[in-house]
This record gives sequence, structure tokens and C-alpha cells, in this order.
Amino acid sequence: MIIDRQGRQFRNLRVSLTAACNYACTYCVPNGKRLQRASEELDGEELLNVTRLLVDAAGIEKIRITGGEPLISRKFEAFLRGVMAMSLQDIAITTNGQHLLKYLPLMKETGLTRLNISLDTLDPRYFREIARSGDLQTVLAGIDAALEAGIKVKVNTVPLRSSNYDQLVPLLTYCLARGIELRYIELMNMGHLKYSNQYERDFVSMDELLELVQEEYEVQPSSQSFDSTAIRYEIPKRGYFGIIANESEPFCQGCSRLRISSNGRLFGCLSNARNYDLRPLISMPHEQGINALQPILRNALGDKQALAFTGETTVMKFIGG
Repeated sequence: MIIDRQGRQFRNLRVSLTAACNYACTYCVPNGKRLQRASEELDGEELLNVTRLLVDAAGIEKIRITGGEPLISRKFEAFLRGVMAMSLQDIAITTNGQHLLKYLPLMKETGLTRLNISLDTLDPRYFREIARSGDLQTVLAGIDAALEAGIKVKVNTVPLRSSNYDQLVPLLTYCLARGIELRYIELMNMGHLKYSNQYERDFVSMDELLELVQEEYEVQPSSQSFDSTAIRYEIPKRGYFGIIANESEPFCQGCSRLRISSNGRLFGCLSNARNYDLRPLISMPHEQGINALQPILRNALGDKQALAFTGETTVMKFIGG
């Protein structure tokens, strides 16, 4: 097990099935064009082989399947079946939910129990303005069907001052009514936002979010796991919500996350563009691949920020959310 001076080690792996996405969200891409597949993306079996290596070499306990949008990838079914066969504490999927209804039977069959669904508004007009694609009612129907199927759902919302500010509390009300834990995710200063005034214009802080929520609800601090990225709050007798406050309350000191892109690049930190090509390891015998990964993992752990996210030009959708 590789541990750094701050006691951090890799426990959580984000796997990007594809860099492509059927949305073109304003905070993700600057020009409204949908993200395309990365060049030289790994096929499903190659990505599974790399994932197995990382699980065994790094002691990974939890995997999140991400994108781009993972449900549009041809690798999705085979990869989900392969990962669900691994001995892990937790497996979840982050999706925009547009194709959720199609894949719910597969998720139930494989035993998946947890979904994170990105949803930034309940207003159909704002939905199209932010996502630049998709259909809100299809996503909402998918959420209801997932809940009926017994799958635990969390909703991820990126607060944006210019477009969904008046939706932030209604989204919480919607989630509380369904037993869903909402996660507000502070806008991250990365990708095209790194050198744009859009970040400063749209950023909504944790303190401001709490003030908005407290206008409607009583809020109490709640507990969270030691390496959680979210600060959790309870609304008594109603439910919980969290804020991933990467700017207001950085969580770098306890970060246990590792990311692999769809083309086999390993990233130790969202705030560091340094990455490592794992494709040469795919053809190695398993034990040899584990040995070859050790110095790579040490370097990747060393890439983590000591205290706080400092921003990066890397586009999150390319490296597993």
C-alpha cells in the first residue's frame, strides 16, 4: 500500500469509459460542441485489464464509472459486468440520466445499487440552455424508475449564478421529497474556465449556498466519511444534502481519488495535468503489471495538491469526473 506523508492513499478509482458526451454543458465546453471520443481510446477488455491492475496494485476499494457520458459508450455493458464481478466495497455510476431508462434492467441484473445523476435545473428551458441537448422529462422519469427499482440515487448540481441560481432550492426540495441526497458542486476553475471570466461570473460559494437553503429550511451539520469530498448537512425530519466545496473548503488533504481516462492515462490529481500512460502494461502478465505500476502510483500520489485545488486547464470530462 502506497501512502504519502499526509497519510493519503488511493482508495477510490474513477474510470472514464469515453470522453464523448451527448451534452455540451456550458461549464464543461466553451463552444456548444458535444465532446467526442478521445483518440486511441481503450476497448472494453483493455480498460477492464487496466482497472484490475489498479485495484490490485493500489488497493482500490471503490470504483465510479464515469465519462464523458458512460451510458453512450459501447463498452458500458461489458465493463459494468466485469467490474461488478470484482471484490469491491462500492461501485457506482455517474451519468446525466438521458439513457437511464434503457439501461436500468442491466443495472438491476448486475446488482448495481448506487447512481449519481447530474441535474442542474428542473426548468425545461434552462435545462436546454445549460446542457445544450437532452430532454428533462426523460431524465426525471429515469430517476423515478431507478428509485422504484431500489437503486440509491444522488443528484449532482453545479450552481451557476447566471443560469440556475433560482433553481438551487427547488432542486433540494425535489430531492428531499424523494429521499435523494443532493450534492451541490462548487464550480471548478478548470478546462476552458481557467482562462475565462465565466468562472468568476458564475461561481457560487458554500456560504452563499447555505444562506439560500436556510431561507427555506433549518440546517444542521452532519457527519461524513473521513475521505469524503462533500460537507454534509441535515434538514431535520426531511433528509440530507452536501456541498462539494472545492474552493470554499478544500478537501485535498484527505483525497483518496485516482482517475483513469478512456485512452489509458492515469491522473493522480484534478489540479495537476501530469499523467501516465498505462497502455504498455496491458500486455504484461498480471504480477509484472502490478510491479510496473508501483513507481507510477508513487508519482501519481505525489502529484496531489498539499492543501487546495489550484486550477488546471485539463477538461474534467476527459479524465473521469
